[in-house]
Amino acid sequence: MRRNSPWVPTWSEVKKDWIIDFRVEGKRFRRCLAIRDVNLRSLALDKARNIYKEAWRDAGSSNRENRVSTFQDAAELYIQQGGEERFLPKIVKHFGPHTRVDEISHLDIARAARAIYPDAKPETVRRQLRVPIKAVQNFAAGRRRERIPDTRRTRWLTPEEAERLLVTAADPEAIGLRDPNLETLRKIAFMLGSGAGPGETMAALGENWNPGTREWWLEGTKTVFRARYVLLPTRTIDLIGNIPDSGPAFPAPDGQPYTFRKNRGGQMAVAFNKVRDAAGFGKDVTPYVLRHTRHSWMYAMTKDWGDLLDQGGWNRSDTANRYRKITPDDLGHRLLEHGWDFRRNPGAPVRFGEKVSLRFAPDSQ
Repeated sequence: MRRNSPWVPTWSEVKKDWIIDFRVEGKRFRRCLAIRDVNLRSLALDKARNIYKEAWRDAGSSNRENRVSTFQDAAELYIQQGGEERFLPKIVKHFGPHTRVDEISHLDIARAARAIYPDAKPETVRRQLRVPIKAVQNFAAGRRRERIPDTRRTRWLTPEEAERLLVTAADPEAIGLRDPNLETLRKIAFMLGSGAGPGETMAALGENWNPGTREWWLEGTKTVFRARYVLLPTRTIDLIGNIPDSGPAFPAPDGQPYTFRKNRGGQMAVAFNKVRDAAGFGKDVTPYVLRHTRHSWMYAMTKDWGDLLDQGGWNRSDTANRYRKITPDDLGHRLLEHGWDFRRNPGAPVRFGEKVSLRFAPDSQ
């Protein structure tokens, strides 16, 4: 035993006990040994030595368990476990191979945003930088939500099926529905064009419509949807018709504003179900199917994943992911045939022959 060994106990005349006071990996061990006889120094030494050795064993075990990975390693494991890879390569390249995953602070993220996305909008930075970094950090810390394979089939309408629904809603008297202002048709058209939920549709306000950009501001809900702008195709605008300058844009079939209850989305179900049944659809077609339909259509035509997330209003991207794989390749063309165009900038109209150039060889003599 060396004289300067940190674990060597000392006798306290005040406490009448042997005392240890040392540090292991920054943790202080200061306590009485409960050996209250100054003559039992050898016993106190043995006990103190054992405490010291055990402290170092615990510290070594803790270091192995808490060994922090680099962000690069954590990102690779995150991707291997099914995490989304799309935006991570740029982030990994920025932070390099030696930055620890727990070292990345808000300031580091701000610097990364300036370097990687200098001209991007805040929402783009959030979606493509902050969210992926947080996902990797949560994964490394064991806080990642377990991913369950999404095997549910999402019911959506083909353009031809949607046409049947719209035609039926356009003639409410034929099906015994009292709806003189075609409010059910207007709601169906709005949901097909915006992807709004039933409750959002009934709460939509006329003052949130911007005809100049074809965008409608949806205020979202507390628990389900984020507030967001949605882009309406011209087919929807034509079917909706007159939009009030303020107040509820889509009242009940009797023309009165809805009185919202807890399950407010179900209030349009009675009128919708009459239209659905008359159009020959089963009970699997609900108002919410119109929301699924819009997002299936929009992604099939544009292939714009970011825009799908922004306009869908989901708090997580898991649900949106299914819309990338459930539609046939020809859906975009069929939608255009029925007047549904979800492109943000389809370009100026093209006259017949404007992009065709014919050249004739001179007559040979």
